Amino acid sequence: MKALFIGGTGIISMAITKKLLADKQWELFLLNKGSRNSQLPAGFKHIDVNIYEEDKVAELIKDMSFDVVAQFIAFTPEHLERDYRLFKGKTKQYIFISSASAYQKPLSDYRINEGTPLANPYWEYSRNKIACEEYLSKLYREDNFPVTIVRPSHTYDDRYIPLGVHGKNGSWQVVKRMLDNKPVIIHGDGTSLWTMTHNSDFANAFIGLMGNVHTVGEAVQITSDESLTWNQIYSAIANVLGVEFKPYYVPSDFLAKCSDYDFTGSLIGDKANSVVFDNSKLKRLVPGFTATVRFDEGIRGTIENVLSDKTLQTEDPEFDIWCDKVIGAMENALDFIKK
Repeated sequence: MKALFIGGTGIISMAITKKLLADKQWELFLLNKGSRNSQLPAGFKHIDVNIYEEDKVAELIKDMSFDVVAQFIAFTPEHLERDYRLFKGKTKQYIFISSASAYQKPLSDYRINEGTPLANPYWEYSRNKIACEEYLSKLYREDNFPVTIVRPSHTYDDRYIPLGVHGKNGSWQVVKRMLDNKPVIIHGDGTSLWTMTHNSDFANAFIGLMGNVHTVGEAVQITSDESLTWNQIYSAIANVLGVEFKPYYVPSDFLAKCSDYDFTGSLIGDKANSVVFDNSKLKRLVPGFTATVRFDEGIRGTIENVLSDKTLQTEDPEFDIWCDKVIGAMENALDFIKK
């Protein structure tokens, strides 16, 4: 079996790539510029080109065909229009990574499955993913293009500590605030439900969809079955760090209005909503699959790795100052009301 991954070294795709290379049943090609390829074991074949250089890609793959092409770095319909030109007639399955953030907001039912409507007026990223899905579904209906759509939710690996509220440089500054015994901002009251999925669990499910004839024309979500409150998520992180959990609760709409961070999209359009995923469709398509990495176990490995690697500790003093200003403003408002 022959697979081509466009990307292949991100949070989600790195675990899939490593598992396929260990499996030996797949001949794997990675189409990328190779910024993280050195972190992979030997065994893959590298197509060293940027996917945006369509003419060069077309020339390099002109005599090739694949059982699976998986697209991990497409975000707009224009990207998929290019892929259609490149891979029509060259693959038996084209897998597009969409997003569970595309699901209806606000939700009419907190239980989410593949039949939940796609509608997110709050986040351009999600609207673009919806447009991508609509384009691919039309190609499948009208031209029999062998599409499989995969919807991940909040997936993490050993390089990324997943959080709800952080700055533009990632989550390290929030971790640093915890280590410095400072309060950390949590949206809402911390009791909404969320799901964290370790990328190794995601990889096992994804590989079960590859080359699976029952998935063509289908959309499938891949998440853990574990539901957590944001209080539990942050508490688990604080526990591994060995520090006191010091939450400071701020309404999501307030956070969205008082910063240039995209909290309207990432909170109102995503993380501020309680979600519980029904993965029964995935389990029918991949018999025997279940997510096995519990968050408190998975996050321990992530934090230990981040603490041991200075390159993963990108500070964000601007976000730190912003957190202090928000907390100060909330405290001043309380003092004013109490006078």
